[in-house]
Amino acid sequence: MPIDYQQIFTRIKEIGAGARQKKITLDELRAKAQSWLALYSADLDLLRSRVEAARQADPNTRCASPLNESLDSHIPPPASAAPATLIAADGSQIAPDRHAALQYYVINVGAIAMQAGSGNAPDIFTDTELYMLDEFEDNFLSDSQVALQRDVAERKKLLEVANHYSGTVIALTEGQLELWGAMDHENARDFEKSLQDYLDVLKEMQKQQVITSGYVDKPGANWVVRLLEITTLPQNELGDLKKHHPLRGVTDLWLFEQLLGKHERSCVFALQSKSTEIYKDSLSIHFFYLNAGDEIKPKIARVDIPWWVANDQEALNRLHCALIEQAKIMGNAPFPYLLHRAHEIAVVSHREKEEIDQMLALAIRNNGGEVGDVSGKQTAKNLPGRTRR
Repeated sequence: MPIDYQQIFTRIKEIGAGARQKKITLDELRAKAQSWLALYSADLDLLRSRVEAARQADPNTRCASPLNESLDSHIPPPASAAPATLIAADGSQIAPDRHAALQYYVINVGAIAMQAGSGNAPDIFTDTELYMLDEFEDNFLSDSQVALQRDVAERKKLLEVANHYSGTVIALTEGQLELWGAMDHENARDFEKSLQDYLDVLKEMQKQQVITSGYVDKPGANWVVRLLEITTLPQNELGDLKKHHPLRGVTDLWLFEQLLGKHERSCVFALQSKSTEIYKDSLSIHFFYLNAGDEIKPKIARVDIPWWVANDQEALNRLHCALIEQAKIMGNAPFPYLLHRAHEIAVVSHREKEEIDQMLALAIRNNGGEVGDVSGKQTAKNLPGRTRR
């Protein structure tokens, strides 16, 4: 049965009718956020003490914590930076499908390296791994488990490629530096193993002085706004921290669109999070905001870095400069060019999946194996003329 457009239209009218008042309320909250930012911007000791108090009240608190720069800092990129090799990696996957005849998954990682200023063509690297699931074991992997393996594989590939080059190496991936993954009872062991592999790679990158980062385009986390909320909560009311959201609706994205000029970065923040128990010392998660666009059309990204990069001014400057130079290549859609190219290299098309299906089925049958059946549901979806999933 098709969509009931009358119901959709009625709901759209309701949303539109409330848009004006919602905008008025949001503008008031945004003005309050800007006034709080101006008020507390330079009071770093107070800000840090409030974050520590919030952490003691609730260790799961996630917010920004300032280091040694005021909150309203807007720092231009260095005029020039020493030559460096830039490496970007991205991954994609074919997740296992319980409705398919063959139970397998594929992780494909693409990497690209460019020696800035050398005039040499970029070097391209690809790793493709196919994993067959054992039909005699109850070990079906979820999409999140496969994505977890992909994230670790991306960082391992960066380290492997970095070993091919000398001098300064800057490594980029898209997405946050903090590794995420479902940690329920069924896959907790897999997560712990992947996490340890991931931390080992980050440690080796530090050992080799590979400047590593995670580029988060159009960030959704509002850690700086949360810092402002926490700072305004009286000390004796920290027990109500989870309910205290006086700036709900205001985003870090908007806040730094107002603050950062063309190609400027914010101050560097530490991330207050439960994950500080995992990402310790030189690997603790830090970040800054970056305007890859300009004042008229800002393009805000969050750049995650480990503490050892945050604490190295030269490394920080080189990363800042490299990201801006990469974003310029993309013209009116500023985004690091090498990350864009890494995605193009890594993506697995539907046609490629079909070819893998065919090759795998043929190999199994030619060797006397058995290929399962497609589920009835999938068979129905595959009928000629079907246009809906």
